[in-house]
Amino acid sequence: MASLDRPRWREAASADRLLLAFKTAGAAALAWYLAPLVPFAQNEYSYYAPLGVLVSMYPTIARSAFSGLQTLIGLAVGIGLGLGAQALVGAGMPRIIAVAAVVGLGVLLAGLRSLGSGREWVAIAGLFVLLLGGADPDGYSSSYLITVAFGVLVGVVVNLVVIPPLHLRQAEDRLVALRAGLGDALREMADALAGHAFDPEPARAAARRLADALADVREEVELADESRRYNPRGRRSSLPRDAHQRRLEALAVAAEATRELTAAVAELTEADDVDERLPTDVRHSLATTIRAVAGMVSDRAGTDTAALRLDDADAALDDYVVRVSRMGVEKSEDRAVTLDRWDAGVILRRVIDACRPLAERAEDRPRG
Repeated sequence: MASLDRPRWREAASADRLLLAFKTAGAAALAWYLAPLVPFAQNEYSYYAPLGVLVSMYPTIARSAFSGLQTLIGLAVGIGLGLGAQALVGAGMPRIIAVAAVVGLGVLLAGLRSLGSGREWVAIAGLFVLLLGGADPDGYSSSYLITVAFGVLVGVVVNLVVIPPLHLRQAEDRLVALRAGLGDALREMADALAGHAFDPEPARAAARRLADALADVREEVELADESRRYNPRGRRSSLPRDAHQRRLEALAVAAEATRELTAAVAELTEADDVDERLPTDVRHSLATTIRAVAGMVSDRAGTDTAALRLDDADAALDDYVVRVSRMGVEKSEDRAVTLDRWDAGVILRRVIDACRPLAERAEDRPRG
């Protein structure tokens, strides 16, 4: 079965991660260098500008902008808490109680999901204002917020201008790997079934690996879709905006169906009367259908070959349905056995129908 796992160290050393690291480092240095020029902020707090870069630099422009804005909102809320606590300390409240109050309220407010990335900064900003504001809490607070905001602006601009991140290739590669993994799992099932050697445990293990891989691919596809938002490079891509999502949905159906097909085939082959449940011609027809579906799933979407494989899968399934129907006419048997045979056909039909839009020739697809 094709490997769907990626070494974790390769993620940290990938070209995209290295580019992000260099961009973040450069943006942080630039923000710190320019921070003394920011109006309405005191120069001694220039070190907060690189912090603004750090909280805004993400693998996509959309996430950079939204996370930076959410962080600023969280900082503003926390600064408000800190100024309120500072006023209470000036009125006679013991500072230790003020510290506890700011932290406690900050943690409570961090439960507001609407603050997003800014949730974790509420208590920190409040504590900074209370403990570091000194004799000029207002000046410290405004400098803190303005300088961080400047860093956020620098981070977003650098992320937008310097090779805006676009993750379409990574999503495409992961979808190809998932397709290959699904195809291999189905072929192994077909070969074992045809050779009277079907073992459900390896098939179940393969289905579990496919489910785990599907979760990883889903994250990659979501990242790819997000990376196109506000990205000038994304507008130049010829790939339809929902192409990856449509492929993912089809492969998700195929992955779930593979798990269900494993259970159905196990029901048919684990009994002592397996040759009665699956006579040789029906067994080979089912194996041929599974193999044809494997070829359709693993082939590249939208090509002439994919369209031919779709036709092969349809024809193979039709042959299996005819043979199962003929068995129902020729012999009387346990209803559960009949349903197990039909279950395999229904599951395979679901896979074919889910992948049909990806395999059809472009000229055969409905317009509009």
